[in-house]
Amino acid sequence: MLFGKKQSLVGLDIGSHSVKVVELEVQSNKTYRLINWGISQPLAEAIVDGEIMDRQLVTDAITNLLESRGIKSRNVVAAVSGRAVIVKKITMNKLSADDAQQAIYWEAEQHVPYDINDVSLDFEILGAAPNDPKQMQVLLVAAKKDMVMSFSDLIREAGLQPSIVDVDSFAAQNAIEANYDFAPEEVVAILNVGSEMTNINIIQGGVPYFTKDLQVGGNTFVESIQRKFNLSQSEAAAAVRGESGPGLEVAPVIEQACEGIATALERAQAYLRTAGEAGSISRIMICGGSALTPGVPEFLNRRFSVPTEIVNPLQRVQYDPSLFAGQDVMKVAPLLTVGVGLALRRQGDKK
Repeated sequence: MLFGKKQSLVGLDIGSHSVKVVELEVQSNKTYRLINWGISQPLAEAIVDGEIMDRQLVTDAITNLLESRGIKSRNVVAAVSGRAVIVKKITMNKLSADDAQQAIYWEAEQHVPYDINDVSLDFEILGAAPNDPKQMQVLLVAAKKDMVMSFSDLIREAGLQPSIVDVDSFAAQNAIEANYDFAPEEVVAILNVGSEMTNINIIQGGVPYFTKDLQVGGNTFVESIQRKFNLSQSEAAAAVRGESGPGLEVAPVIEQACEGIATALERAQAYLRTAGEAGSISRIMICGGSALTPGVPEFLNRRFSVPTEIVNPLQRVQYDPSLFAGQDVMKVAPLLTVGVGLALRRQGDKK
């Protein structure tokens, strides 16, 4: 179930490009320590738009990753995203949590474009509606049951037990809020840029005001550079990683490919302002497997004229540097953001 209540400290982030695993340990002073992490080999289109195309390849990747990293825990927290997940903020009559539990199904029928019997629903009461004290704002999360079941079964096929199935956007938010401080008035846009998809989550005061999944990601950057410079897939991927030779001006191509993300952010900002729900975006945080693409933060910084930074989800997490075996932690950490957010999930969480 979404927003489950069981405790687990192993986050399993199954992306369309690779599987990431993060194992955290709670210290006695309520801080966290990273005790293990790993990233699988590329999955080669085994997952497309959040849907699993090659179950065996994915289960093998999960099994091999945990085995190679020596992770013994079988209970994991995982997350879903894509077309089969809907996150929507709605307004409804003010009710107690128990009464809302009953009413939410009727409300959801008005907002979810699937048969209500075919979705798993969860919700969080955010507080009173700004313009009407008799109304309350509720964050509604709906995921198609067959997709959640298929995803959970896949994890079980890898010999693991999914104790919670969360949403990618919320997992990234969880990791960032654990590692950064935000002023109550700050409007923060979190961009989780994967290989196929970018999760947008605009938050203020810990409340997600706008979430959306865009079909733009690292693959978009690679394909754009392939076309522009007539390169092979591997050559274009190297260019996206910043490993191209001199004379290859990839930044303008990547900026053009980022246009969809910028436009979506502008539309979201306009919608929130018009609705009187949140002010202008004041900070942009970028994470995910394609967060380190050269030029992306600079482009968004110029476009929105606000601080734009790559997320470090280990900023307040203790770890032994030898865990990274000489690798630059800041080249790895942004890829682990969703995994860290999942591994931080605690019993009694509301989000």
